[in-house]
Amino acid sequence: EVQLVESGGGLVQAGGSLRLSCVVSGISFDNHAIGWFRQAPGKEREGVSAINPSDGRTYYKSFSQGRFIISSDYASNTVYLQMNSLKPEDTAVYYCEADRGPGRSWHYILPSDDYWGRGTQVTVSS
Repeated sequence: EVQLVESGGGLVQAGGSLRLSCVVSGISFDNHAIGWFRQAPGKEREGVSAINPSDGRTYYKSFSQGRFIISSDYASNTVYLQMNSLKPEDTAVYYCEADRGPGRSWHYILPSDDYWGRGTQVTVSS
């Protein structure tokens, strides 16, 4: 069974930082890429960043480039999202998604119907 469990969310002031974790079980990082997404109340789910752990390739959206850093750890099957210089508009539930294998393009970091976690809430106060 494939499981993704997010953690690390919380309440932080604007300008602060958080590091989110996504622990993945049931699949190998050798053949699967992982993406981070977020969904604010009343808005559609949007891509934040993605990584292919096997070759280290990373993807960012314009709003996350330069502020967020995605990384992975093979030993713990965990993908991290380091979020710096947080803004109130970053407030959302953050989810991670694993693809079902090679072939999916992550260039535009679009959500799909692959494997999802339940999310972790990030709230940034002004």
